[in-house]
Amino acid sequence: MNPRSTGAEHAITIAPSILTADFGRMADQVAQAEAAGADRLHLDVMDGHFVPNITFGPVLVAGLRRSSRLRFDVHLMIENPERYVEGFRDAGSDRIIVHVEATEHLHRVVEHIRSTGAETGVAINPATPIIELEEIAPFIDLALVMSVNPGFGGQSFIETTPRKIYRTRRLIDKWNPSASVGVDGGVDEETVASVVSSGADCLVAGSAVYNDRASVEANLARLRDAMKRAERMRSNSSADSLDA
Repeated sequence: MNPRSTGAEHAITIAPSILTADFGRMADQVAQAEAAGADRLHLDVMDGHFVPNITFGPVLVAGLRRSSRLRFDVHLMIENPERYVEGFRDAGSDRIIVHVEATEHLHRVVEHIRSTGAETGVAINPATPIIELEEIAPFIDLALVMSVNPGFGGQSFIETTPRKIYRTRRLIDKWNPSASVGVDGGVDEETVASVVSSGADCLVAGSAVYNDRASVEANLARLRDAMKRAERMRSNSSADSLDA
């Protein structure tokens, strides 16, 4: 597969998700990711309705904002996200991500996010067809493919996700080549190659970064090494397709 041969090239970024971090020392956990060279920070907001879990609100985002220079991606896994756009933007969100499935008026919500000056992202759940992104694609900065069912960290990567990323990349390249394609859930050293080769350029990683096996720095280094290997493989694949 070579979905990127005609679309815009994007630098691949890693966004640690704090969902599996130690909430008792959150500022320190974020500082470790920043010191280790994380590109962005992914903050999962859950309401116990759209997903079966509850996490945090704008207050935590604002607290972390005061101590971090990372760009914040706030992922609203909540019903009626339009009610909270202003609050999370004021708290320091740089990109606000909403779900296709969470609102009846997606374009209105995306335009609302854009009006605040934040970047826009739209996520789709594992069983949601990518055609749901087609009409909104020209208006977003990120299409986020969920590779687990949202709600909890540490879940296993859904094995059919790479082909969904590939088709999403083709759709985005058709309607908005400047937009990124992200993947969220189960991203680790073993799955990086498949998601990068399929066209993902924003990798959200939670338990692969925050765990008891190694430090945040060591975990991010291993992810980055795996990512670089995948990028080389993709580049070689692109060169081979041009020579063919």
